Amino acid sequence: MEKFDVYDTTLRDGAQQEGMNLSVADKLAIAPLLDELGVGFIEGGWPGAIPKDTEFFKRAAKELDLRNAELAAFGSTRKAGTRVSDDVQVRALLDSEAPVVTLVAKHDVRHVERALRTTPEENLAMIRDTVAFLVGEGRRVVVDAEHFFDGYRYDADYALAAVRTGFEAGAECVCLCDTNGGMLPDRVHEIVTRVRGEVDGRLGMHAHNDSGCAVANTLAAVSAGAVHVQGTVNGYGERTGNADLLTVVANLQLKEGRELLAGDGLREVTRIAHAISEITNIAPFARQPYVGASAFAHKAGLHASAIKVDPDLYQHIEPTLIGNDMRMLISDMAGRASIELKGRELGFDLAGQGELLSRVTNRVKDAEAQGYTYDAADASFELLLREELDGERTRFFDTESWRVIVETVPGNPSEANAEATVKMHVGGERVLATGEGNGPVNALDHALRKALAATYPELGRFELIDFKVRIMDTQHGTDAVTRVLVETMDTGAETTWRTVGVGPNLVEASWEALVDSVVFGLLQAGVPNRS
Repeated sequence: MEKFDVYDTTLRDGAQQEGMNLSVADKLAIAPLLDELGVGFIEGGWPGAIPKDTEFFKRAAKELDLRNAELAAFGSTRKAGTRVSDDVQVRALLDSEAPVVTLVAKHDVRHVERALRTTPEENLAMIRDTVAFLVGEGRRVVVDAEHFFDGYRYDADYALAAVRTGFEAGAECVCLCDTNGGMLPDRVHEIVTRVRGEVDGRLGMHAHNDSGCAVANTLAAVSAGAVHVQGTVNGYGERTGNADLLTVVANLQLKEGRELLAGDGLREVTRIAHAISEITNIAPFARQPYVGASAFAHKAGLHASAIKVDPDLYQHIEPTLIGNDMRMLISDMAGRASIELKGRELGFDLAGQGELLSRVTNRVKDAEAQGYTYDAADASFELLLREELDGERTRFFDTESWRVIVETVPGNPSEANAEATVKMHVGGERVLATGEGNGPVNALDHALRKALAATYPELGRFELIDFKVRIMDTQHGTDAVTRVLVETMDTGAETTWRTVGVGPNLVEASWEALVDSVVFGLLQAGVPNRS
């Protein structure tokens, strides 16, 4: 089988996504993760055009020790009417010391005449001169055939002439670009098949997702003979993004048996996708194929009944192959099979306990009718399950009462403050504690922690990392039921959990979620009951 290239452009094309701003340090942190994934090429940016990218290549030469990937510098052909050896940006590509250079070149004659404002002949000369010059300087060259598909549909002869020019000058690959992202898979397959019949050389595919077909278009190109795929981790990119390289690679390896990633990179796909999400500060997409948190999450009772017999009945692959895992979601759609499987996931063997399963199922359905959601709050569900198993709620303390006072000075919001008081029975004593905060929930959180700190110092490791509020039945206006989801981290064990609270107002819902969070955290940490 012909050698296949996996080319990542997260650091260049992906970084053009709205809201993303990667620093040089960010890029230096992401590059080793891409190398660990096992891609063949990492496109680092456009040296000479973007100062930050120039600095990246300078530091990368000294600081990066890539084992699997080669670093590629991105740039354009020489300017019209300029000698290639005198072109400042072409020189910057050499100065980057990247062993691979990817040149973007116009392959749509309309862009040549209207955007570059030069002749079709001069554009071909620009491609020829720049590729030959860089190859002569010892660089491997990839040509990104910008707007190729649109250009081919307008003037196929010229688009093909530009592709041939790149190969004749020494390019090792010409990557056909659906720059506007408007192609559909059948047309991609048809055009790539034609090009394969017209030219000799390695063809690649670079797809944007404006039609929602970037991954499908990439696979169609591969089916037609492309042996080089470009994309970005998590589908990052401007507008609607680029082809998600992780999905492309997983499909080709797991569905078609191609070996694309070096080492055991496929099993690290999920971890690396999430690690890069942390660096980019863009939250992971739960429903992302293969690596999303919901990719193998099952909610319907019918699914659970089948999965109980054989997980493969409702899963297209074994999730551990890409470092993910199956999850059972508990909701009002859950049947007894869902509860049993979820219990097994949490470490409880509920097989044969039909009465218990019925009670838990009914409680879940009743609770969700009131506004609770357990598919996003495993910790609260586990506390509910333990209560049914033990016959009583897990307790580390008892709450006598709590109250919150919010004081606001009209016209001077900086002086607004909240004060909460809680009365609890913990550690054999009655404790009264007061906390202040920048809002009622923050004040309650401080008061709760203060009341419990002496008896449960382990709370010092718990950190609230996310807080979501949903107003249910919004047609009821200010009288609507409120749902709060809280995510907490144990900074010592680096584990997280989610709890849910529902109430007639934000404060009561938050109190329930906060209490569940503390109880579950102490339980998970193995802290003995000291009440």
